[in-house]
Amino acid sequence: MMKTNLLLAVLVLLCSAALLNSTTPPASGPEYTGDGQMKLPENYRQWTYLTTGFDMSYSPNAMGMDHHMFDNVFASPESYAAFLQTGTWPDKTVLVLEGRRAEGRGSINQKGNYQSTDIMGIEAHVKDEARFPGKWAFFIFGDAKTAKMVPTNMECYSCHADHAAVDTTFVQFYPTLLPIARSKGTLSAAYQKESAAVQK
Repeated sequence: MMKTNLLLAVLVLLCSAALLNSTTPPASGPEYTGDGQMKLPENYRQWTYLTTGFDMSYSPNAMGMDHHMFDNVFASPESYAAFLQTGTWPDKTVLVLEGRRAEGRGSINQKGNYQSTDIMGIEAHVKDEARFPGKWAFFIFGDAKTAKMVPTNMECYSCHADHAAVDTTFVQFYPTLLPIARSKGTLSAAYQKESAAVQK
């Protein structure tokens, strides 16, 4: 009888573990093709939403577009959870920026803007310390399912290195994460100096 009860208890534990594993979301780290291109994480909209920018530009000389744009940013769930604990990003972090056209008139809307169903572009900012010399890399997908790494001589790398609030990422534009980074003491010296100058 004791052996039967023990066997039943083991079976219950195994079934519980199997059920737990079946409901655990898959890991959301970066995946690559054989030739080194990054695969688009197609489930990124199920990730943690960070923020939306509207018509943002980091260049004072940026040319105006003929339409308005929303930029939505999503973080891989494991990376987001780690940031909440540490105030910085762990290895294998993936941040996805999705650009959508802004619409003004539609249905009952008479003022302001809302996001259209048209995706204008998708980019990824990836931390993979063993793969990239600078730990982080950028990928621009467009309409494709894979993308080559953006060359490191492109301006996006130096811009992020010079102005990012945390670990070359623009946490200063992520309203739920900036206070965490501040409380954890992980804000970059460059950002703090820049922020102090703006506030004067």
